[in-house]
Amino acid sequence: MIEVSNLVKVYGTNMALDGVSFTVGEREILGFLGPNGAGKSTCMNIMTGYLSSTSGTVKINGVDISEKPDEVKKNIGFLPEQPPLYGDMTVFEYLCFVYDLKGCKFNREKHLEEILKVTRLTDVKKRIIKNLSKGYRQRVGIAQALVGNPKVLIFDEPTVGLDPKQIIEVRNLIRTLGRDHTVILSTHILSEVQSVADRIIIINEGKVLADEKTESINRAINENVRYMVKICGPQKEVLAALKEVSGVTHAEVSSEREKDSFTYHLESEAGFDMRKNLFFAMAERSWPIIALEQEGVSLEDVFIKLTDAKISKVSDNQTKRRGVRK
Repeated sequence: MIEVSNLVKVYGTNMALDGVSFTVGEREILGFLGPNGAGKSTCMNIMTGYLSSTSGTVKINGVDISEKPDEVKKNIGFLPEQPPLYGDMTVFEYLCFVYDLKGCKFNREKHLEEILKVTRLTDVKKRIIKNLSKGYRQRVGIAQALVGNPKVLIFDEPTVGLDPKQIIEVRNLIRTLGRDHTVILSTHILSEVQSVADRIIIINEGKVLADEKTESINRAINENVRYMVKICGPQKEVLAALKEVSGVTHAEVSSEREKDSFTYHLESEAGFDMRKNLFFAMAERSWPIIALEQEGVSLEDVFIKLTDAKISKVSDNQTKRRGVRK
């Protein structure tokens, strides 16, 4: 659906994007992460046609945005960090305005009523936008992105400034939209990405540092995966069997006990998923697994480790250059 190939953007002497490449599949929700100034907004503005790239290509559904921008833009709905709202219009008037701007061919009343229903704005469609709460204004911003039923939705910080209840509502809405649309979600809230996205890209200083499925993001820092597992069975025998499971590099028993089950902590090889091997090994011996959770490395750990490593490398290079000058 989306193909970004070797994207470069230079402002004077500053390289905002340095060879960024990735793809996003149909009906996939992609979390786009990075610290301030990492290049996320620049990348999204190029993808939506608001900026041109210095080099590289962006294709939406096989069409290059630089060659046929009008055709590509019809397939994109964009919510920037500051929603482009007209406060003196009612919600419905504003959506009609966006409908006309986009030159939509759908039945106006039916199409806009469907959008109002999906974004839960039906009850406020006759209210003036400037009188709405921040949460409702954010929903109006999402609603305008849906006008024309684009295949691709790009949201830049969609929950910024919202209270916890409003954040949950917007997250649920994004999950719903992901059933029928390809969604790119840029945010600083890591828990938000982890709860919504199918895949995560971490970008820093204009380069992609990680591109993994959400459940496998720990692979980005090449560390062993740790699990907590509860198993019903004789403790010593279970522990011995766990140490023999293919892919398990370490196993130990915890003091925690629940009736006839014991808790064990396991480590597996980096990039290796040992859960199936674990299941079959325990099933062979008729020892039920009653709980299994990944522990240890979180998205926050991965994000900090990757971005800090990049900053440290830059600092080391600068120190070496200063040493050469001396």
